[in-house]
Amino acid sequence: MKIAVLAPPWLPVPPTGYGGIESVVSLLCETQVRRGHEVTLFAAPGSRSSASVHEVLETCHPDEIGRALYEADHVARVFRAVEDAADRQRGFDVIHDHSGFMALAMADRIATPLVHTLHGPFEPATSRFYRQHADKARLVAISQAQRVSAPAGVPIAEVIPNPIDVAAWPFQPVKDHYLLWLGRMHETKGPHRAIAAARQAGVPLVLAGPVQPGQESFFQKEVAQHVDGDRVRYVGEVGGHHKADLIARARALLMPITWNEPFGMVMVEALSCGTPVISFAEGAATEIVRDGVTGFLVPDEQAMAAAVARLPELDPRNCRADMARRFNVDQVAAAYEGAYRRAGARTVLLPSLPAALTLPGPVRPAARGHLDLAPTAG
Repeated sequence: MKIAVLAPPWLPVPPTGYGGIESVVSLLCETQVRRGHEVTLFAAPGSRSSASVHEVLETCHPDEIGRALYEADHVARVFRAVEDAADRQRGFDVIHDHSGFMALAMADRIATPLVHTLHGPFEPATSRFYRQHADKARLVAISQAQRVSAPAGVPIAEVIPNPIDVAAWPFQPVKDHYLLWLGRMHETKGPHRAIAAARQAGVPLVLAGPVQPGQESFFQKEVAQHVDGDRVRYVGEVGGHHKADLIARARALLMPITWNEPFGMVMVEALSCGTPVISFAEGAATEIVRDGVTGFLVPDEQAMAAAVARLPELDPRNCRADMARRFNVDQVAAAYEGAYRRAGARTVLLPSLPAALTLPGPVRPAARGHLDLAPTAG
C-alpha cells in the first residue's frame, strides 16, 4: 500500500526526549516499510525514518503544542501535497493521521481515505469539532478507556493500541534502589503525589520530564522545593539510552495520574524493561497494568506507598512477556492494515484546497478489562 503518514508538527520523529506520539509514529513507519509498504512521512523538521520523509513546516514548535494555527498550517500543506501527488497519478491509498483533529475538516476534499488515530482526551471544544467532522474519516481509539469516553455522535470504528518493540528496550531483572516518575510536569500527571508516596515508602525517587510553558508555577511550588538531590532527584528531560537505562534500573514506575489517560506509553516502555508499574486506577492504566502480576492499581498515595513493599511479589519477566504478547508492533501494524482497507476509497475529488483552515467556534460502551489487540470491524 502507498501510505501517507501525518505526524504532529511540534517535535521531530523520532523525538529526542519527550514525545510519545512521535515515538509511536516512528515505530509504525519503520514496521510498515519493513512489511513492504511504500510510506511517506509528513513530519516536523529533523525527522528521520526508513520511510520517505517530507518536512512540512520550516521549524519545530515544541513550546506551541496544541496551538491551532500551527496545526492548521501543517495539515493544509500536507493535504496540498497529497492533492499534487494525485494529480501526478502518484496518489496514496490512505492517509494515516496522528496530528490532531484538524485533518478531519479537510478529509472530504480529497479522494484519499483517512484513518485518524485519537491520541488525546476529548475536551468540550474538540468534542464539538469531532461531532461535526468525524464522519469524514475512520476513527481509531488507542484504548477502551478512550473509546468509552467518546461523546455521543462521535463514532469510534475500532480500538488499536499503541505498539512497542520490546526487543529495543533493555531488560533488567535486578533493580536499583529508587522509584521513578517520568512525564510532563503537570498536576494531572502527579509528580507531587509520587513524591508523597515515595517518602511514605522510604525509597528514593527520581523525577524525569520537561517543564512545559504554563507549568512553571506548579513545578516550583509542588515539585522543586522537595528536590534535595538525595531522597528526591530531578534529572530534567531524558531520552534515548539515558531514558531506557533510567527506566530499566528503577524498582517501579509510579503513575499517580488523576485524569483519563488515553494510553500512557511510558507504562508500556517500563513494563518492556521488566519494571513494574504502580498506578492510580485511571484511564488506560486499568487495561495496561495487570494488577498483582505486572504492577499494582491503587486508589491513592497511601496505597501506592504500601504497594512498593509488595514489589518482590512480581516477576520482571512477566512484565516484559506481557508487553510482547499484547502490544507487538507487527500485530499493531497488521491491525492498521485492516483499518486502511476498511476505510474505503472516496469517490469525489473536490477541485481546491484552502491554504488555511478557519475553525468553527452514542458510542456503544465497550467492556473494560485488559487491553488486548482485537480490533473490531465496523
